[in-house]
Amino acid sequence: MIKPFSTTGIGSLPHLDAGEACRLVLDIFDIPFWPQLPRVSFKEFMVPQYSEGMPFFRIDAERQAVWVEKNGSDELERFYEGWREECRIAISEDYAKGLHTFLRLVKNRKFDFLKGHVTGPLTFSLGLKDAGGKPIYFDEEFREISLMLLKAKTRWQIDALKPYAGKIIVFIDEPILSALGSSAYLGVSQEESLRMLREMTGTIQKEGGLAGIHCCGNADWPLVIKSGADIVNFDAYDYVDTISLYPGEFRDFLEKGGLLAWGIVPTSDAIVNESPESVKERFHAGLEMLSRHIPDRLLLSQILLTPSCGTGSRTIEETIKVFQILMRLKEALT
Repeated sequence: MIKPFSTTGIGSLPHLDAGEACRLVLDIFDIPFWPQLPRVSFKEFMVPQYSEGMPFFRIDAERQAVWVEKNGSDELERFYEGWREECRIAISEDYAKGLHTFLRLVKNRKFDFLKGHVTGPLTFSLGLKDAGGKPIYFDEEFREISLMLLKAKTRWQIDALKPYAGKIIVFIDEPILSALGSSAYLGVSQEESLRMLREMTGTIQKEGGLAGIHCCGNADWPLVIKSGADIVNFDAYDYVDTISLYPGEFRDFLEKGGLLAWGIVPTSDAIVNESPESVKERFHAGLEMLSRHIPDRLLLSQILLTPSCGTGSRTIEETIKVFQILMRLKEALT
């Protein structure tokens, strides 16, 4: 069981040295996670990182562009021929230096929990476009292939981390959830969105892991809860009020054993002016708001602490500040 106020992080770090990034994570967090390193390579951005093996996938690292371009080759046939139920597809070191460095560093160690992450199927299929600029989500076959690919990458990742932890947590990173419903995504079905998320959470759970969903903005929180996630990670620095709009849903989620991961330390420009004391005040203000509807004993017994998002766009110094404030907050609350 995860202890209340355990700390973990959200994906990306700004480091160029993978070893330095991994050691920082291992030194600081209760639940270490492997770091995505987008400044090392464009291949470590959210969409490219999980794209290896996608039929007709094209990447131009120099232009920092990815797309799917159908042609007369047999790539699609070879993908289906190589597919089998419960398939695993590796994430190579070329696309995830942080992951492979992390695996080398945790060798011969054992943790209670380790955390991985995967780009969510909505963010992936709406972010990856065809040669004409249309998101592949709107191509039924490629939407399904995207889901198959991400599930296979998730299984492989859990297998890779399992030898070093009693339990693996995988966060499904879905920043696009905050934009669904806008004019740009009017064709995205809520029913289909829920199906895709449920398939991802179900895959993680079937492999023995705990499934989390991370969204660093507002979202359709009832849909997130219906996805079957064990952990809901939200931006508690800027969006705690959006959680308070659904007290019944979140109370039920927590009473059934769900965990609420508070992304309370900002990873935006706001970090420049924050301190452990100011973040603690913000936490208590958020707690007061939510406890009007949900018993604080329930909120505090089912809580994790995280930054609001990844720190890949910050400096290393700012990243260390984010992590140190998180540590100090935990010390003050426990």
